[in-house]
Amino acid sequence: MARARKVFFRRRKVCKFCADKIDYIDYKDVKLLQQFIPERSKILPRRISGTCARHQRPLQQAIKRARHLALIPFTTD
Repeated sequence: MARARKVFFRRRKVCKFCADKIDYIDYKDVKLLQQFIPERSKILPRRISGTCARHQRPLQQAIKRARHLALIPFTTD
């Protein structure tokens, strides 16, 4: 007898910037950037955050600029 296996479908992540139609990712918008930085202050990769490649590049640049201007900390204490 063959057992029926439970099939689990993982929901595809949607890019937040494409869904909200955000063209420019501003480095001064700390509230938006904090969503893509966990407690360890690392930049979340695309596969976890769900952003597309087109928006991941400017997001990464905006986070680095915000860190350089001390809007976002480099690390946690």
